[in-house]
Amino acid sequence: MGLELYLDLLSQPCRAIYIFAKKNNIPFEFKDVEVFRDSILGMKASESLRKMNVVKKVPVLRDEDFCLSEGIAILLYLSRKYNTPDHWYPSDLQKRAKVDEYLSWHQINIRSNAPKTMWIKVLIPLFTGQPLPSEKLQEVMEGLAASLKQLEDMFLQDKPFLVGNEISLADLTAIVELMQPVGVGCNIFEDRPKLAAWRKRVEEAIGKEIFLQAHKLILNIQELSNIQINPQLKAQLGPVLLKMLK
Repeated sequence: MGLELYLDLLSQPCRAIYIFAKKNNIPFEFKDVEVFRDSILGMKASESLRKMNVVKKVPVLRDEDFCLSEGIAILLYLSRKYNTPDHWYPSDLQKRAKVDEYLSWHQINIRSNAPKTMWIKVLIPLFTGQPLPSEKLQEVMEGLAASLKQLEDMFLQDKPFLVGNEISLADLTAIVELMQPVGVGCNIFEDRPKLAAWRKRVEEAIGKEIFLQAHKLILNIQELSNIQINPQLKAQLGPVLLKMLK
């Protein structure tokens, strides 16, 4: 048994791991567990995933008898085990510290704002049948705009990439997160030429083919509107989500 990666490519951390493994030619077996889509349809998580991860979340790495969850932890494990090129997670103490700084900042800024666009534009209407709450979207976009300004001012500045002249795990975790609003029709790069140029450099550094493979699902997220939701799940979550509309 070799390396197994349990991923759902609708998940931003899963996309980062998929891209990182593919880009660095890490041999792995891709386990498409579809946790998010199965939960909407009312299907149970696979037995293997339940055994490895009590919270039934992805991503999950299995390497022989060793199991690991949490996206950043998995990226760091892969970078160390497979001795990936130094630019991803630099050996230089200060350069590595700048990557760590971004990864810490990311969790409570970009990560806490960008995914909300999918909930408001796709998932809440899917579960409740209610029209798009434009005021809620505006509120989320304002919070995201503030985070994007900090991203430019604190990290990107005038550099090609977030922490220097080469792509790192900071850029990878950022780009997969920012593709979430893009996938639901919020073009956050349109009026931000510096970020748009950075996005282009990141895509080129990753490789267009791998980038599109990883983002195929999120760029077609509107197809979720056509699925039939499990009635029990809809009854449970509908009232909760309706409160979010108020």
